[in-house]
Amino acid sequence: MSEKRSTPKIMHRAGKMRLDPTPTEVKLWSRLYAHRLNSVGFRRQNAIGNYITGFCAPSEMLIIKLDGSQHLEQEQYDAERTTFLESRGYRVLRFYNNDVMNNIEKVMEMIWRTSRTNPSPSLRDTLPKSAWTWGGQNGADWLLTEELGEEKGQGKRE
Repeated sequence: MSEKRSTPKIMHRAGKMRLDPTPTEVKLWSRLYAHRLNSVGFRRQNAIGNYITGFCAPSEMLIIKLDGSQHLEQEQYDAERTTFLESRGYRVLRFYNNDVMNNIEKVMEMIWRTSRTNPSPSLRDTLPKSAWTWGGQNGADWLLTEELGEEKGQGKRE
């Protein structure tokens, strides 16, 4: 018998979250749904284990996480979630909400570049080093900073 992706409780919660997206999620989803990016199929509010991912492309083992102001107080939780997802083979791309709202074309470019890269620990070596601040355990958790014209580590979180 195969392992279940998540629990019924988490799956139900993910379904409820899909019914009430944030404006940032709506904006990004309008660019990702129906295989609009590089023919990659994304899912919104996808349950994996005890976590709900913002956007997930299972075929690419890629997760996109949007960070709002609540993430300033939950760094340990975010790190645990990233570690769990990486242990399952996923790459995690993280963007601040204001990056999506104010620089959607650059965000899409970074997602497109990453979706074209084979999943591997050397992912960071295939992307422009000036564009990213690495925040993950195994080289897969990235925060977009300088590429969008913000000083490193000074990205505003909304």
